[in-house]
Amino acid sequence: MKILLTILFFIGLLNAADAKYAMGKDIYETTCISCHGANGNAKTKVSFIVNPRALDKTILTQEQSYNIIKHGAHELGAAADIMPSFKSVYSEKELQSVAYYIRKAFKPHSEQRIDALYAKSDTIDASKKKKMLKRGAKIFKRNCSWCHGVGGDGAGEATRNPEMSIFPYNLVKTQLSEKQLFLYIKYGGKYWGTHKEDMPSWSKKYDDFTIKSVAKYIHEKMQKNDYVK
Repeated sequence: MKILLTILFFIGLLNAADAKYAMGKDIYETTCISCHGANGNAKTKVSFIVNPRALDKTILTQEQSYNIIKHGAHELGAAADIMPSFKSVYSEKELQSVAYYIRKAFKPHSEQRIDALYAKSDTIDASKKKKMLKRGAKIFKRNCSWCHGVGGDGAGEATRNPEMSIFPYNLVKTQLSEKQLFLYIKYGGKYWGTHKEDMPSWSKKYDDFTIKSVAKYIHEKMQKNDYVK
């Protein structure tokens, strides 16, 4: 009897997952496909000032994707508001289903990919850990503040130059974890699905200790929103 109940329980879970996937797929194809593309690669005929992210490359977790779908990208740090909030359009269940579909359809192994990349990075020696915030602050001021601003609010000097046409993230609002920040800085924005190359890879200029120091500085001294884990 216990075996039968267990089998029925897992069948129920599978059916629920299938229904969630189907709901998310339907909403995606109705609402999201024109910007993000059928395969999540953002290759469409629609032109934007800031092109949508390629969802098959994004560093975001399912929960982080849900937050952006619900609240809009601008609420979570994007300079542009092209990705709107859908919380007044869809129910909580529907919003969750879209995030679930994106993860399953376009990046089912993203967490493993992120973990594998991070595992390849240098381990920080205990003797260096106390120096990380100081090092991170120095490098951020030298290299990052020109775009992201001294306080990380995305309003650096570069944004006041009309010829630059760049859209740095407000790091105070971004929901990326310290690990994600490190990988984003190391590999650059385009590696993780952005269309433009405003956010370069810093791996050729700085070692992992320095990049991890910057990520720690942003995470501990700048991020203020409730979405950061």
